Amino acid sequence: MPLPPMTGHLEARRRLSEAARTGRLPQVLLVTGPTGIGKQRLALWLAQLVLCLHSDQEPCGHCRSCRLVAGLAHADLHWFVPILRPKATEPGKQVEEAAEALAAVMEERRAKPHYPQPDGMTGHPIAVVRLLQQRASLTSVEGGRRIFIIGEAERLVPQESSQEAANALLKLLEEPPSGALFVLTAVDARRLLPTMRSRAVPLRLNRLSDGEVAEFLRQELEPAPSAGELEARVARGAGSIGQALSAGEESDKAYRAADQLLEAIMQGPGPTLERALKQTPWSARGEFTAMLDALADTLGEAARESLGQPTRRPVPSALRRRSDPAPLLRAMEHVAEAREAAWGNVNPQILLAVLGQDLAEAL
Repeated sequence: MPLPPMTGHLEARRRLSEAARTGRLPQVLLVTGPTGIGKQRLALWLAQLVLCLHSDQEPCGHCRSCRLVAGLAHADLHWFVPILRPKATEPGKQVEEAAEALAAVMEERRAKPHYPQPDGMTGHPIAVVRLLQQRASLTSVEGGRRIFIIGEAERLVPQESSQEAANALLKLLEEPPSGALFVLTAVDARRLLPTMRSRAVPLRLNRLSDGEVAEFLRQELEPAPSAGELEARVARGAGSIGQALSAGEESDKAYRAADQLLEAIMQGPGPTLERALKQTPWSARGEFTAMLDALADTLGEAARESLGQPTRRPVPSALRRRSDPAPLLRAMEHVAEAREAAWGNVNPQILLAVLGQDLAEAL
């Protein structure tokens, strides 16, 4: 199946198109914005634009290059997405395993372009960095530009075991090979290493309008949703196509867990500790990180409500009727720190207990 249509972000597309047309397109871009709003889809749109044989303001969509990008089959398009850590111990074998894993993911996305969030256990390990180096050292297959997309770049762990590999990655971004375009995507630029951020030109994307999300769902969902289901999905999506597509029991479970944690925090240290001890102790990824993401979103909605702005989802009773957004913003910072710590080798019960104490002080 081809890529789904590019939805929204018209101003960002106009600016990128003008930069490409005038030869001012930076070689390293960092695209940030909320989960599921189309950051990686925009990167693929940009790949179509710069590789298109007849592009003007938009990719033509019909030439050979556009069709190959749409089918994720262009030889000069390299899309790196989070994968499980390779099991091999020898570096060369790790790179081979990473390449095979990425190829398998691309095959899945060709068959099902409406892909879900990657598993919480996946990331961009050192083997991916080495693979990126190898591919960046090659010449263009088609004779034009080469595009390297690093989706969810906050999952990069270049410092994990090889300082040499980390330095090589930073060097690659500082002095990109001629004709290469690197597009990194992340929810929050602050989750990347400062040295990595300094080498990229930032581009912030905002949430889509409800109308844009609804139109996408009408065109792409099969079978077509009923009016009630469409309205519910758009509301739960909160300006995110990705969240609207995944709206369901899994998403609801994460928000319920976030609400339960907030209720426990408001009841005092005892209930908070009890909630932390109920957390599965052997993994700080998956459901746990989904709960942290839902918690951050819930606090953000409460902050918007405190400023008199409309909210996209109900604010839990524990956070209602607040007139000062400052405590809520401090609480969001604590959640962001916990989310970052969750990528390390931590005990989620301890992490949640500490986060509960931090949130109680902030709120």
